[in-house]
Amino acid sequence: MGLLGIVIGLGLLVGLAYRGWSILLLAPAASLVAALFAREPLLAHWTQTFMGAAAHFVGQYFPLFLLGALFGKLMEDSGSVTAVADAMTHWLGPSRTILAVVLAGALVTYGGVSLFVAFFVLAPMAQKMFRASSIPRRLMPAAIVLGTSTFTMSAMPGTPSIQNAIPMPVFGTTPFAAPGLGLIASVIMLAFGLWWLMRSEAVARRAREAFGAGMPTSARELATDDRLRERTVVAREFDPAEIIHGRLASPPHVVVALLPLAMVILVNSTLSLVVLPRLDFSYLGEARWGGTSFAAVAGVWSVAVALASACAVVVVFNRPRLLSLRESVDAGANASVLPVLSVASLVGFGAVVAAMPAFAVVRDAVLGIGGGPLVSLAASTNLLSALTGSASGGLTIALDTLGPTYLARAAAIGLSPDLLHRIAVIGAGTLDSLPHNGAVISLLSVCGATHRDSYRDIVMVGIAGPIIALLVVIVLGSMLGSF
Repeated sequence: MGLLGIVIGLGLLVGLAYRGWSILLLAPAASLVAALFAREPLLAHWTQTFMGAAAHFVGQYFPLFLLGALFGKLMEDSGSVTAVADAMTHWLGPSRTILAVVLAGALVTYGGVSLFVAFFVLAPMAQKMFRASSIPRRLMPAAIVLGTSTFTMSAMPGTPSIQNAIPMPVFGTTPFAAPGLGLIASVIMLAFGLWWLMRSEAVARRAREAFGAGMPTSARELATDDRLRERTVVAREFDPAEIIHGRLASPPHVVVALLPLAMVILVNSTLSLVVLPRLDFSYLGEARWGGTSFAAVAGVWSVAVALASACAVVVVFNRPRLLSLRESVDAGANASVLPVLSVASLVGFGAVVAAMPAFAVVRDAVLGIGGGPLVSLAASTNLLSALTGSASGGLTIALDTLGPTYLARAAAIGLSPDLLHRIAVIGAGTLDSLPHNGAVISLLSVCGATHRDSYRDIVMVGIAGPIIALLVVIVLGSMLGSF
């Protein structure tokens, strides 16, 4: 009965979330269903197990959600994201339209700009370029996905994405875990995705396929769509309802626009690799600091300081362009709240499920997957991200429930925690892009495209490419270890 309760609770969570029900209510309700079937105390699991895990997630990662959303909003309202996108378009020219869109998306997201902010800037730019170059509209979403939601989210060393931050406290790693493997995975994702898109463009040109019809959805329309909003807040760390708040300025010079992005990369790498490791943080073991360790907080600290520094640079160099600084700051801060609470609720659900006696069956089945801990870890993050429609939610549930076990098994056979980190993040960024994913639905709407026309290309660049990269990393990591 306990296992049946887990299945029913998960089914309710996935099914009703897809229909636009709030995850804030669904997650505790699904947890109670699982506890009811297992004849476990309901209120104790709600207030102690569920809320304890959710609160722990918020305590660890809210600074990153807050600063990431704030940075994205400041970059948007200052016109900096538009400036970077326009410069990329100018440098590469109309003959390399797809490459320009991909690289523009990669540059801004690797620099720390929130995904939904990038969507709303890149989609109009891509529409203009694709129309002028006579490239079918249906390829627009896949080009944006390749640049914003693949290698810069999960594979590039040092990426400030929340997905790259989640394994750090569990494995004691930094944002630059397994940099060589991350770079190899990034090259595979980018090369495979560009090959597919260029091939699709060539086929369309031979068939004389035009840009095509379709009406993009405006930011205001998406922001006021409550059902879509409930789907998107678990997919990425920015509440799209805040997109419409703030005032857009004329773009600055591209050098000024690139400064904050460079600041994120510079500060993050300097703190992670040079400054923090040389300081004495032994005091963190004291009870007043929660008895934690430097390894558990170092990665989060470096990303948080990097994003805060970049926010300051945006304001300093673009103060005249930020026409309503208070409104922009408020919108950025507000945009972080619903996503972090929604993902925390998913984490709470995972904690309750893990506390059920029947979960031992699930755990043993996952850990018993052939191929060792690397294959098992990749499979579990893939599956949970697919079910929740959230890379961050699925990744956190997997690591909260099984992370220490994977770490112990890896240590027993001499595998580096850095390797676990990179495989977990890449694994979470594959099947999260199934049709019910809120980010996919939003992007299709912004581009004026449909699942029928565009989803196959999204699958190829957003799922097939990352899975190929994941398999290569598993093979290389098994043979050579972390590098």
